[in-house]
Amino acid sequence: MQLYEWSKIEKEQLNPQFVRQVIHADQMTIGRIYLAKGCLVPEHSHPNEQLTVMEKGSLDFVVGGEKVTVKAGEVLRIPSNVKHSALATEDSVSIDIFSGVREDWKYGTDSYLRPVK
Repeated sequence: MQLYEWSKIEKEQLNPQFVRQVIHADQMTIGRIYLAKGCLVPEHSHPNEQLTVMEKGSLDFVVGGEKVTVKAGEVLRIPSNVKHSALATEDSVSIDIFSGVREDWKYGTDSYLRPVK
């Protein structure tokens, strides 16, 4: 058993508008994501099924070519390997839960979230 406190988990700033906290378990990854208004998460896909739980704000997702707005109190399921993107229409906080460990997050190969150097 392990107990985690979000207040004690390091915040990782990937770009000026995107900050996350991440917990990797043996079989899953969970992230607390802070997106400033206007933040665009570019289109990408991954083998992990994803649940996005909106705590605060609103995100416009495009999932498999379909647009959906997800607001605080709502949960979006994104199937494995489906291309998706998100745009923060206001300052937002979400909890993203992934079946299977997000290897790209664990090893820092998630270049779509990082600015070009």
